Amino acid sequence: MMPPQSARPRGFTLLECLVALSVLAIALTAALAAVSNTIRNTERLREHTLAAWVAHNHLAELRSKGAFPELGIVEGQTEQGGVRWLWQQHTKATPNSMFRRVDVTIHRAGSQETLTRVTGFVYRPLR
Repeated sequence: MMPPQSARPRGFTLLECLVALSVLAIALTAALAAVSNTIRNTERLREHTLAAWVAHNHLAELRSKGAFPELGIVEGQTEQGGVRWLWQQHTKATPNSMFRRVDVTIHRAGSQETLTRVTGFVYRPLR
């Protein structure tokens, strides 16, 4: 003897399948947006890190040359990490005439956005 079959067939209805697929699509879209933001932020962090290295390298180069920079603004460019960087060195006087304040501002070539600004001090070499 066979067990009685229910009148309702087994399985999911079309509506239940559509709701499940909608929920899955929303979850995957949110996950994709999160991954995209992470990639964008990682690239931005890399760019700021390289810009900071360029600024610190420029100050280290000034100090290692033993040069006492003239007051005013000097601009130049360099390459770091396969990227061309524009730097601006703004040298200012300090209350002590043996020291100069040097502000180095870094931009990526082709952009006016300041990525980093580093301040350092150089001293007049003793003779």
